[in-house]
Amino acid sequence: MVAIVDNLRLLGPARSDLAPEHERRWVEAARLGDRRAYGRLYERYVRLVHGIVLSRIPGPEVPDVVQDVFTVALDRLETFVPGAAFGPWVAAIARNRATDALRTRRSNVPWDEALRATRQHSEEAIEALRHILELPEAYRETMVLRLVEGLRGPEIAERTGLTAGSVRVNLHRGMKLLRARLREEGSRDA
Repeated sequence: MVAIVDNLRLLGPARSDLAPEHERRWVEAARLGDRRAYGRLYERYVRLVHGIVLSRIPGPEVPDVVQDVFTVALDRLETFVPGAAFGPWVAAIARNRATDALRTRRSNVPWDEALRATRQHSEEAIEALRHILELPEAYRETMVLRLVEGLRGPEIAERTGLTAGSVRVNLHRGMKLLRARLREEGSRDA
């Protein structure tokens, strides 16, 4: 089980081939009503938003909340400050919408049952994700973005607005805790 943590990818590799200047142009075009430009922003940030939401409301509502985040962001795009980073802005919306969704949670289906029902994930991946979601909140989001969404440390820092140092520390401490929990559970099962 510990070995899967180092290779866990539930959704495949993340895209990191886009330059920030493209993003600024896409934001400006989207503000002017260009839906294709907004689609590009969606493609770039959907993993970030999914990871943030999944780290807060593990359940079948995740896809709906992710969609809601991008709908709200589109509706509020005129309030976006030109030249500001889009990632931290959409991440804040994702955190707020996830918190709202958690308060009004409609489903009582446990998240692991919802994942199993899709048959897209191995039992080991689901078990590893369960352990990640039991980590302290300070590490959970960064760990989900790295291990589930496949974002690298610098991408997480850039897209969330966290410093690279904070991301490194959160990943290091989170991995240490996760490995310890997996080892502990492995010794109990043996």
